[in-house]
Amino acid sequence: MQFDPATCPVIVGTGQVNDRPADPLQGRDPPALMAEALRLADADAGGGWLARVDSLAVVSQISFPQLNPVDGRVAELLGIAPRHSEQTPLPHGDGPVRLLDEAATRIAQGRARVVAVTGAEALRTAGALAKAGGQGGDNVLQAAARARPTDYRGAYGLRLPVDVYPLYENALRASLGQSLAEGQAESGAIWAAMSQMAAANPAAWMREPVAAETIVTPSADNRPIAFPYTKLMVANAAVNQGAGFIVTSLAEARAHGIADDRLVFVGLGAAAKEPADFLARADYRSSPSLEISIREALRRNSVAAEELAHAELYSCFSCMPKMARRVLGWPLDRPVSLFGGLTFGGGPIANYMSHAVASMVDALRAGGGKGLLFANGGYATDSHTIMLGSEPFAPTGAPRDYDVQAQADALRGPVPSLDPSYAGAAEIESYTVHYRRDGSARSGTIVARTAQGSRTLALVPGEDTATIAFLTDGAAEPVGARGEIVAGEGGLSYWRAA
Repeated sequence: MQFDPATCPVIVGTGQVNDRPADPLQGRDPPALMAEALRLADADAGGGWLARVDSLAVVSQISFPQLNPVDGRVAELLGIAPRHSEQTPLPHGDGPVRLLDEAATRIAQGRARVVAVTGAEALRTAGALAKAGGQGGDNVLQAAARARPTDYRGAYGLRLPVDVYPLYENALRASLGQSLAEGQAESGAIWAAMSQMAAANPAAWMREPVAAETIVTPSADNRPIAFPYTKLMVANAAVNQGAGFIVTSLAEARAHGIADDRLVFVGLGAAAKEPADFLARADYRSSPSLEISIREALRRNSVAAEELAHAELYSCFSCMPKMARRVLGWPLDRPVSLFGGLTFGGGPIANYMSHAVASMVDALRAGGGKGLLFANGGYATDSHTIMLGSEPFAPTGAPRDYDVQAQADALRGPVPSLDPSYAGAAEIESYTVHYRRDGSARSGTIVARTAQGSRTLALVPGEDTATIAFLTDGAAEPVGARGEIVAGEGGLSYWRAA
């Protein structure tokens, strides 16, 4: 294969940090974790690389918002002064893959010789500080959860990712013709396999395998969060973790003595977004951005899904790897994560995929082949896929523009209009139930289609035990069920079964 080593991007070093002191108050803050991760990446690459870094890219952190932006602090801790420095504008899970793609572009275009990418969270320490009356305070997720809802979506309980992703889970299950038991069994199998991967990964946060049935069954230690998700089915954000990696050109790597079996080549990426407003999407059973991102990454790198040795399919909630594995044709018995998933590997908010990159590099160094990294951010909003391999990819001279938004938009179906004041006959498009910490139902949220085809929201009070049971017991499929939306207290709409 003919290519120019000077414009061929490779990863030469990775580093991961688990900061878990017995006293959480003694934990390091995110900039310190980021700097330590890059020191480890530098050592992994043989040393001397940090002094040559001319581009530093940092994933946004939420643990200590008063420190933002932190890229300058990271550079200070490392004693470096890169010409280019940035922090992602939002703490979205696609951030590390986007920064990797952009780092490879900077290398390929000759705009940088050495790029360092890092991110970290210290929510374990921030939470301990907040309880002790220190400076941790609320992070943005806690603040959003405690804030009094002032908009239409929040008034119906749709404020956080954990409120919105169940809409995809339940709509996807129904569209696949799965019963609730079948859908949960698939989730349990995916999550159990990730727990096994985490148990074998020294960088993971939770190191014990968990059985599929335990994962999906509510219990005192595994309380329900938002139907159908339990605590063991959602991201574990109460971690102090950091990860980073160093990207350079093949020519630069060889000039500084990096052995070929230590090099991991960066292929082409593909990225697209769904509308930021999750009520302005065509449906909740699919994601055109996810589908096009994965398919285009494969096509651009001339790789068939069957050729992949590994895949990391973003796992904040099980609907994401479920959709992604169907695009890939990825069998249920193949792990969808090398790091261990956001539950067991650890869920450091936007920086999870930096750990996935590091784990993928380890696997490719050990066994060769090609690996796919699919990242997701926001409310199933941002999709970014990229390829890594132990050998160069075929289209090494191709432009590195990862934007495939036009293809995703072309695939998207019509978006229903929103009718917040609707009353009358309606059909359930998707739904979830929100739970208190004691496991009791607080309320249910119905996303419904009106008789005219518009979309609207309705509440189910937690005291309406019959409807809550209908939504959660699996005896019948709620999606597609008909009922009535009626006006109620506070100007809100409520669901009444037909």
